[in-house]
Amino acid sequence: MDTLGALALATEKPTKELMEKPPVGRTKPLITNVMWRNLLSQAAYQIAVLLLLQFKGEAIFNVSLKVNDTMIFNVFVLCQVFNEFNARKLEKKNVFEGIRKSKLFLVIVGVTIVLQVVMVEFLKKFADTERLNWWQWGVCVGFASVSWPIGWIVKWIPVPEKPFLSYLKLGKSKAV
Repeated sequence: MDTLGALALATEKPTKELMEKPPVGRTKPLITNVMWRNLLSQAAYQIAVLLLLQFKGEAIFNVSLKVNDTMIFNVFVLCQVFNEFNARKLEKKNVFEGIRKSKLFLVIVGVTIVLQVVMVEFLKKFADTERLNWWQWGVCVGFASVSWPIGWIVKWIPVPEKPFLSYLKLGKSKAV
C-alpha cells in the first residue's frame, strides 16, 4: 500500500506554483510545518477511529471479532487511499484540481482499491480477513472519506514560519 501510494504521488507533475518557489536549503527541515499540520490532523483522526473500532467496533456494529478486525484493516487502508488525494495539494483546499490530468495517479489509486477488495473478499486465508457485506464496506468507506473534509478544514489553520521542531531545541544547549 505504501509503495503504490508513493508511486501515485510521485507521478504527479509539478505545478507552476511549485516551480516558481525558491529552492529549499540543505539545512531546512524535510517535513515542513504545512506537512506537520496535515500529517498530525490525519493521524489524530485515524488513531481515534481505529481505537474506536478496536475497543467498541464489535458492539457498535454487532459483528464478530474477525469481521471487526477486517473492518479495522479496511478502514486503515482506505484512509490512506483517501488521504493520497489530500497529499497531492498540501496547501490548496481543492485537492481535486487537475485530477483528470493525473491519469497515472488515478490508475494507481484504482489498482490499490482493487487489490484491497481482492485481499478482503477473496484472500481470506492469506490476509486473515473475513468477507464484508455492502453495509460494512459502506461504513469503512464512510470512515475513510472523512479524511477529505478534515484535510479541507485544517488547511484553514495557519502555520508559523519557524519550523515546529525548532521549538524543541534538540541538541542545542547553552553553556553557562
